Amino acid sequence: MDGDTIEINSTVIRLHGIDSPENAQNCQRANGKTFNCGAAAENELKKLVVTDVTCLGNQFDNFDRLIAICKSGNVEINRALVQSGWSLAYRKFSNDYVVAEDDAKLNKRGLWAGSFETPWDFRAKRWSAASQVAPDSECPIKGNINRKGVRIYHAPWSRSYSRTKINTAKGERWFCNEAEALAAGWRAPFR
Repeated sequence: MDGDTIEINSTVIRLHGIDSPENAQNCQRANGKTFNCGAAAENELKKLVVTDVTCLGNQFDNFDRLIAICKSGNVEINRALVQSGWSLAYRKFSNDYVVAEDDAKLNKRGLWAGSFETPWDFRAKRWSAASQVAPDSECPIKGNINRKGVRIYHAPWSRSYSRTKINTAKGERWFCNEAEALAAGWRAPFR
């Protein structure tokens, strides 16, 4: 689904202890060229999911995603993403992958080969900018309805956020957080 979220049999799983660049996030390579590091992180996750995936977790986040440590064969996916440098240790929630991150940074793997903004700083900046132009500064998440009638919400860090227009006359609306959008029957844009 993105660089730190997978779906198995309709269960959405948020990988424990890590945070990856957002789909709309760009970073710089060592040569200064810009690239979509969110897509690169997602591709790295896809490479790791090569055999049967098993996940272990018993807690859910505010978006009803299972928080879990997942393995593909003998490879722990969470750790491998951080060791490859395409995800960061999400210290706000866990210190489990700090050593793996330090190793990736020291060896300039993945994101560490160039320069980047942390995913949490990227989201905060996007939220702040979107709040300044939303009808209600506390509610910058766009809930639109596509041509097929599917209700999709777009957080400020989503790939399609800037292109998405809201027409309240068609039933589209604004949300204050992702949990509110999910509870109202909208889904994230990556499915």
